[in-house]
Amino acid sequence: MAGQGNSIRAIFFALGANFTIFVAKLIAAVMTGSGAMLAEAVHSMADCGNQVLLLFGIRQAKKPPSPDYPLGYGKAVYFWSFLVALMLFSVGGMFSLYEGWHKLSSDVPLTSPWIAIGVLIFSIIVEGVSMRACLIEVNKARGEQNLWQWFRQSRQAELVVIFGEDLAALLGLVFALIAVVLSMLTGNPLWDALGTLAIGGLLIIVAILISIEVKAMLIGQGVDPRRLASIREFLQQRPEIETLYNLLTLQLGNDVMVSVKAKMQGELSASGLVAQINAIERELKRRFPEVRFSFFEPDVDDSN
Repeated sequence: MAGQGNSIRAIFFALGANFTIFVAKLIAAVMTGSGAMLAEAVHSMADCGNQVLLLFGIRQAKKPPSPDYPLGYGKAVYFWSFLVALMLFSVGGMFSLYEGWHKLSSDVPLTSPWIAIGVLIFSIIVEGVSMRACLIEVNKARGEQNLWQWFRQSRQAELVVIFGEDLAALLGLVFALIAVVLSMLTGNPLWDALGTLAIGGLLIIVAILISIEVKAMLIGQGVDPRRLASIREFLQQRPEIETLYNLLTLQLGNDVMVSVKAKMQGELSASGLVAQINAIERELKRRFPEVRFSFFEPDVDDSN
């Protein structure tokens, strides 16, 4: 399981790329009057703010447990990730739709379209570098899963958000480039308006997909299915456990809580039972470093 350090690297790559691209797009939008360029500039500005929020969320998630939050603050990163999805929907997507709708009634042609094309090509290259850095971290986490399976099953909200943002940014840049080229070739600003609307629709779709995944984590998901199977296999192979009745997990940001109900081998004294449970928990946390909290209930049946 990739740690938060991997996500932080991807976030910093994205932040640097988006700020550079924002400045270039804004200059090009002012010089050309392109709605698609302005929508892309706002999108990049929103992404910069989003990455700052993610970094804040990761920092807050590292706070130690307290009496009010006995399982720590790990899930705080889910709240900030969900807020990022809302910002991507509203600031990025809705603004782009508004700008595109406004441009539909405009017949003012683009000025200096080659500037916009040059900036978009530059932005695609920079965003590609950021996307590559993100994919390196995603590939560490997804193993044999394809990207869609990883996106649906990942419990790393911040990496899911960065991947979605980078993908939307690359596709949005391609849409903007196509729109500007078609507007230049035809002399019809309608293509620029349609490109702006397409960017808005793209951002809204990506924001909805991200929010669905992060909402599940925010409500309270267990570990991903592959990790759950590994923990179950580990417990079932322990010689101290005769029967594993129940295994519950809860993902808490970068940490995990595990609750086990099992029948132990042999007739043990209280001290012997405690020694067995302690040995299992020590090895569990050694094999699965993300497990921070573990609760073990020995029982003789699964009726209660």
